[in-house]
Amino acid sequence: MNRIADIYRRIAADDRPEVFLALRPKAEVAAEYALSLDAGGPLAGIVLAVKDNVDVAGLTTTAACPGYTYRPEADAAVVAALRAAGAVVIGKTNLDQFATGLVGTRSPYGAVRDARRPDHISGGSSSGSAVAVALDYADIAIGTDTAGSGRVPAGLQGVVGIKPTLGAVSTDGVVPACASYDCVTIFARDVATANRAMTVMGATGTRRWQADTPFAAAPDAALAIPAELPGLSAAWREAFDGAVARAEAAGLRVKPVDVSELLAAAKLLYDGALVAERYSAVGEFVAAAGDDAGLDPTVAAIVRAAGELPAHRLASDQDELRVVARRATDLFEGFAGLMVPTAPRHPTLAEVAADPVGVNSEMGTYTNFCNLLDLCGVAVPAGETADGAQFGITVLAPAGHDGIALDLAARITGAPSAEPWNLGPAGAVDVAVFGAHLRGQPLEHEMTSLGAHWAGEIRTADEYRLVELATAPPKPGLVHDVAGGGAIRGELWRLAPAALGTFLTRLPAPMTLGSVVLDDGRAVVGFSCQSSALGDARELEVDHWLDR
Repeated sequence: MNRIADIYRRIAADDRPEVFLALRPKAEVAAEYALSLDAGGPLAGIVLAVKDNVDVAGLTTTAACPGYTYRPEADAAVVAALRAAGAVVIGKTNLDQFATGLVGTRSPYGAVRDARRPDHISGGSSSGSAVAVALDYADIAIGTDTAGSGRVPAGLQGVVGIKPTLGAVSTDGVVPACASYDCVTIFARDVATANRAMTVMGATGTRRWQADTPFAAAPDAALAIPAELPGLSAAWREAFDGAVARAEAAGLRVKPVDVSELLAAAKLLYDGALVAERYSAVGEFVAAAGDDAGLDPTVAAIVRAAGELPAHRLASDQDELRVVARRATDLFEGFAGLMVPTAPRHPTLAEVAADPVGVNSEMGTYTNFCNLLDLCGVAVPAGETADGAQFGITVLAPAGHDGIALDLAARITGAPSAEPWNLGPAGAVDVAVFGAHLRGQPLEHEMTSLGAHWAGEIRTADEYRLVELATAPPKPGLVHDVAGGGAIRGELWRLAPAALGTFLTRLPAPMTLGSVVLDDGRAVVGFSCQSSALGDARELEVDHWLDR
């Protein structure tokens, strides 16, 4: 319980009243925290902050607009899932009103300031959530993302932000911004914690995953980067070059590509008619609101203008977006992902006050197109710039390739490898391999080329033998032998059902797949060999694959 006392002591000492719009009583949170630790669960003892456009039962939802306030009776789907897993809600966080902005200043409750440099912006719209994590007021925080709201503040605050594929996480109980492009995101101080939370949140989604969903990138995967970096100063270009160097040191093949199509697509959200969805979300409220509603003037102007757009313009822009989306698919051909700066620079509060619309648009340079084109992304810290700002990169990947984006981001930043959160929703299958398919062996590429995730070392039950098959070249074969067998060391890989089917069709005779029993009693898919091949097989001596 000292953890909760320390958090509340820090909140009081830091004097950051703009971060939380509702902070639960310390005693109440401490009691829930103790129950969480006693009950266990995947998120036991995790403190959760929630962006105030996401419902928490018993706490008001304002979307940073006093006149819009209501008190929900039920948690949003993601909040309910995280709580059921053991997370404890500490409070509701500030945001750019109605999640309309990337700066964190568009709130009548006050601009949310940068965690380290209070004269700079926090980034938005999930401003309070990112700062709550950066200042260690919470272990994880829920954000939302339509044009970068779950990534820009992560980059500026030096924390991790995971933006999943659209539909992969439920938006039930979330005040919409542009419903077609909204998604719920998570902030944490490290990749592993963010991934743990996403594992829970991912169970709420409605998206149907492709049968060949990849979960990891190949060791020497190709990574695209922008050939041009508009908006970056020399100091920020140097920081990005450092991230490129780390990617190459991690074994990735980095290649510059033309991303002008993506950057042009971003303008459809602000300069086109797609913004009409903002009026659909809260336009009637904004149109009828009086002076006492607490509307931010910039946000109100955006929403009102969205209500004046003709339907034919919306249809035209949607057609254009479909064309750009097809071209974006071509851009990723041959690449596991695209690495971009999360933000082009870190503005001051004064700069935003002088040009609220211009600076806001600038902040979305590398984020606005993502949801429009149904990409997933993982934003991670990547050091500091020479001018003292936190610098972050985002790894983007096509829809459904969330595991690859996570894998690449972890490898580039040197974070420990994490089991991707979408294994369960995508129906991953466990496959036990032995011999030449082990990591570092000649046939490892047959697993990595299918997007398989390495899940660690295993041992079979004490009822197997390993033989050398008379093939060219010779291959080790697993033989089930209850009477004279032993425990064989191998490895476990996880891959999508269709990828497993592809792997099976490529297996040369006499190799086959069947059920293999592990030493913990689990039965998984694993290697076997046809009995007809055993006559010429040679018993392998006890070595690093065999443990009798």
